[in-house]
Amino acid sequence: MPELRRDPVTGEWVVVASERSRRPSDFAGHSPGHHSDEGETCPFCPGNESLTPPEIMAFRQPGSQRNGPGWWIRVVPNKFPALAIEGDLNKAGFGMYDWMNGVGAHEIIIETPEHDKQLPFLDTRQVEDVLWGYRARYLDLKKDPRLKHILIFRNYGRVAGASLAHPHSQLVATPVVPGQVAAELEGARRYREYRDRCVYCDILRQEADEGVRLVSQNDHFVALEPYAAKYPFETWLLPKRHGASFAAISAEEQTAFAAMLGEVLQRLHFCLDDPPYNYNIHTAPCGDDEKDDFHWHLQIFPRLTIAAGFEMGTGIYINITPPEVAAECLREIDLQAAAPVREETTVGSENPGEQAPTSHP
Repeated sequence: MPELRRDPVTGEWVVVASERSRRPSDFAGHSPGHHSDEGETCPFCPGNESLTPPEIMAFRQPGSQRNGPGWWIRVVPNKFPALAIEGDLNKAGFGMYDWMNGVGAHEIIIETPEHDKQLPFLDTRQVEDVLWGYRARYLDLKKDPRLKHILIFRNYGRVAGASLAHPHSQLVATPVVPGQVAAELEGARRYREYRDRCVYCDILRQEADEGVRLVSQNDHFVALEPYAAKYPFETWLLPKRHGASFAAISAEEQTAFAAMLGEVLQRLHFCLDDPPYNYNIHTAPCGDDEKDDFHWHLQIFPRLTIAAGFEMGTGIYINITPPEVAAECLREIDLQAAAPVREETTVGSENPGEQAPTSHP
């Protein structure tokens, strides 16, 4: 069983998950570029469903069998979880130290049956179904009173922490609100208390007015380079409608979100020559969906530089590319000339996230 240990100085929690040391990639030497599982049997490809734990949820063709081919989105438990879904927290103290069982959830969202077709080059409908899969799992897990926060994220490339090439995202639900999330929530609360406005809504207005850090926008979403970006080409996607929870998104907004996410990832792909990256969805903690202080959003971090001693010792990051320059580079990408033509698919329902099974097996 993993465990959570609390740092007595900062109050932050650390997961100690010795079970994950069984992963074949742990501490192994490898190149810093993209991973390659060429020649290996991919556990995420159709026909290899027996190589993963039993599926939690899937969007499937009618008549196809659970844990078999016929799916276009499939969600399974992580075979090497950071946190375990079974058990009680059993919070305890050991002298000055605080401890609890590593109870939570760690799931894999397999985004497509196609092994070599990464998210930026899926058709918009398939990206939208990936997002509906995120939402369905979020809504199911937030019912668990042990869980306080749910992070949905994507790692692309070895440098970004991905050990398998097949397109997939992950979800980790924790029994605590992580320190970084708590700090972001507190910053948004202080801003509203002082100005009586949402800080993210103000960011949207100012960036739309100035335009220099704007990457793209549609009817429902804005993509921008944040003013104080920690990383080169750090990019945020923000919904224009204020709301604390990603799960409150409408069908129309979800379509716009999918289109914007695919577009921005393509711009990063062509501008930076297919960089490794991480993205994560910042949403309110479980039970705070109506929290008016916060405004959910997605952040993308291309892994172009490595945080070193100064960043680790101070928490102050050195960004070698001004966000204004990064935004201009991304805006100038001609996607029609650079990107392959997307072929729209006919699989899937209008809103599979509303119809798919969402319970644990």
